[in-house]
Amino acid sequence: MNSRVIMLAAALSFGSAAFAQVHRMEHRDSTATERTYNLNPVVVTGSGHHQRLKATATPVHVLSSREISEQGISTFDAALTRMMPQVSMAPSSMGTFLRLNGLGNKYILILVNGQKLSGDISNNVDLNRINMARVKRIEVLDGAASSLYGSDAIAGVINIITDQPTQQLVSVMSDTRISGHGQLTESATLDIYTHGFGSYTSYTHDRADSYQTTDLEYVKGSDTETQQTIAPLFTGYRSDVLGQKFTYSPDKHLALNAGIDYSYKITDRPNSRTDITGGTDYEMRYKGLRWNVGGIYKFTDRNSVQADFVVDNFRYGREYDVETKTYQVGDYTLSKKQRQIDGELKAILGLTEGGTTIFGADWRKDYLFATSGNIDKNAYTLAAYAQHEQKFLRDFTATLGARYTHHETFGDHFTPKATLMYSPGAFNFRATYSAGFRAPGLDELYYHYYAVSRGKPQIIFGNTGLSPEKSHYLSLNAEYHTKALVVSLTGYLNRINDMVVRQTIDTDDASLAMLRGEFPEMTDDEAGKLERYSLYQNSDRGDVKGIQVNVSANLFRGFNLSANYAYTYARTKSGDEWSVLERSIRNTAILAANYHHVWGKYALNVNLNGRLQSKTYYMGSYENAPGFGIWNLQTTHTFDCVRWALLEPSIGVDNLFDRVDRRIDSSARKYALYSPGRMLVVGLKVKFKQ
Repeated sequence: MNSRVIMLAAALSFGSAAFAQVHRMEHRDSTATERTYNLNPVVVTGSGHHQRLKATATPVHVLSSREISEQGISTFDAALTRMMPQVSMAPSSMGTFLRLNGLGNKYILILVNGQKLSGDISNNVDLNRINMARVKRIEVLDGAASSLYGSDAIAGVINIITDQPTQQLVSVMSDTRISGHGQLTESATLDIYTHGFGSYTSYTHDRADSYQTTDLEYVKGSDTETQQTIAPLFTGYRSDVLGQKFTYSPDKHLALNAGIDYSYKITDRPNSRTDITGGTDYEMRYKGLRWNVGGIYKFTDRNSVQADFVVDNFRYGREYDVETKTYQVGDYTLSKKQRQIDGELKAILGLTEGGTTIFGADWRKDYLFATSGNIDKNAYTLAAYAQHEQKFLRDFTATLGARYTHHETFGDHFTPKATLMYSPGAFNFRATYSAGFRAPGLDELYYHYYAVSRGKPQIIFGNTGLSPEKSHYLSLNAEYHTKALVVSLTGYLNRINDMVVRQTIDTDDASLAMLRGEFPEMTDDEAGKLERYSLYQNSDRGDVKGIQVNVSANLFRGFNLSANYAYTYARTKSGDEWSVLERSIRNTAILAANYHHVWGKYALNVNLNGRLQSKTYYMGSYENAPGFGIWNLQTTHTFDCVRWALLEPSIGVDNLFDRVDRRIDSSARKYALYSPGRMLVVGLKVKFKQ
């Protein structure tokens, strides 16, 4: 009998047993609580200080840990793509290519508790560094936000807020999720809090096998003849994240914190073989070490000053698992090493009635050492910023802010921000203008990269003549907000000047001679296969226009329905020619329904989630990836019938309708859907009681 059928039958049996247990537990006391849907949570990212979502003059999207858990999500990328239509991901052995509102990684600032997370891998990011065991909520701010957050915040800001509970003396939790293709996530936390001292320890292990959706590829130079390959569509990996944080609050005024996080990841790809294509001689190995110290002193409830210092180290390279002419099994070669040192001082003050003023200054230094790109460079940034938010005439709130940035390489820049919100009754009407600034990365400036991947040479040149990118972001938002219903409509325009792009240049006899002089290690055979090389340059302009519609409704007690839609038109202009931005998606919708109910000591949660998107655009002659619709079903069962623990088994099905992209792709594997097909997902969370 098919193993999936057996597992589904087991799930039905489990559900029947649970239902029977419900009737036996109905009249007992229980700590299982009725689910409430909070449509107005506290947020911090939009304004830089804590306030209710409804009251923030800058719209912010919030993904709570409870919503993430109830959808059976265990990874950061799944949380964003299943819950936010304006976000898309493309996984690879070099990390994850992330897009927000049509713009890629380098325009998206990822923060952990307001502090930047580094970890760039050839314009991809290592999202496995994010420890989901500690996530309290994820806040997403669309559009340029350089006045508060500095360089890189042009497409938006993703801020991961972590949890440090203070309700119990000792709290222990274990969470395990398993699904097909070797996908396994295990996390454990140990929290201790007593007399103002807190210790928060967490560990997460995440792994997945490589898989294909087709084992065929086109023979080089042909669009009709095929051959077998073992090249995976999705690259397997093993990842471990260990985190430790300490907090100390001797009184109600002072709170100190210190933390350290270590991350390790290695890919798990098919080894190279002589009889078939698609294998590799080595695995990509990544390591990260991040530590921070900080504190906040509250003079009063409305006046505080805080300081933070962060050092973030990240490196990756090749670990060989096939013997070659140069390397033995187990040899390691470093490809790139990054370090970021960041210090910030910020004051949040209630200087006026109904107003909040922020003053801040930060210093950051970035280091990049890349053997593969022949770089050993660093640059510092020094900035000061101020922002004042004021409520006036009862229903109006205005925000004015600005940041002055001095970059070691690109000089001085001024980035202002202005918002206005009018809030009559249950309505909010918002208008936002914000400027953005991004200094070209050290790799874009200095890269001198030569590598051979699967027999094909790759060359990338940096460009020290690049200009910094500047953006102007304008948005208009209308929102209706009650305890039972939120409806929001946002339109925006994000215009980027001097956008840095990687231009592809075809080789000729003259350029090939130049390239062989730049890279004398290039062999005659490799030179014969070199058809083009890349150079970073400024294009004239980038232009992103979009509309977002968000609806969330508590239709009746225990039942919530949400619908989120994003229209994105993203393009770039060089000379007189406009072209669609690579990997942009025109239309995306996410629909979700959630039901929660408690019977005595048993609680049931059922979540149905669907992502529907149109085709993904690729530049040049590449074929666009077709659109798709993916539906996921997750059920969570909470049992409070054990004296020493709260048990939460879960069972669900990912990709209910088995949607798979089985195209034989001849264009460097240009996909949008990376699912291997329908999979059963089971999990068990255990919260130990004192």
